[in-house]
Amino acid sequence: MSHYEGYLLPPDSARFAIVASMWNPRITDTLVIGAREFLTGSGVSEEAIDVVRVPGAWEIPLVAARLAAAGHHAAIITLGCVIRGDTRHYEHVSDCCAEGLMRAQLDFGVPVLNGVLAVEREEDADARAGGSHGNKGTEAAKAALEMVNLLEKLP
Repeated sequence: MSHYEGYLLPPDSARFAIVASMWNPRITDTLVIGAREFLTGSGVSEEAIDVVRVPGAWEIPLVAARLAAAGHHAAIITLGCVIRGDTRHYEHVSDCCAEGLMRAQLDFGVPVLNGVLAVEREEDADARAGGSHGNKGTEAAKAALEMVNLLEKLP
């Protein structure tokens, strides 16, 4: 087979980390629940899922990079929610968070999934945390499992 589509079984003894912001807890807690439920529903044991809470989205990349450098996790799922306010702070936090997550995964060769919502309004966050647009925590966990399986099969 020339492609790697559809592999969702966790490799034996694979550990996963979820790095989640404590900011906007109603949203982020829902994202964490979605990610955990997807992983356990796919055969990952609860003991193989480490959840690390950080103050906000700004702090997520540092912790993700530290975990990736340690090499104990097959993938790191990052979850948070940044909602636009009246200042440009939203743009700084969301853009720098995304850049930091990409840097961590490229620097350490560990998938770092970006499930950090950057939305205009709280209603948009609700739609992506179990609402009309699904649960982005679930989607990030699915992508993590897909990436772990894909990387195991690549040369």
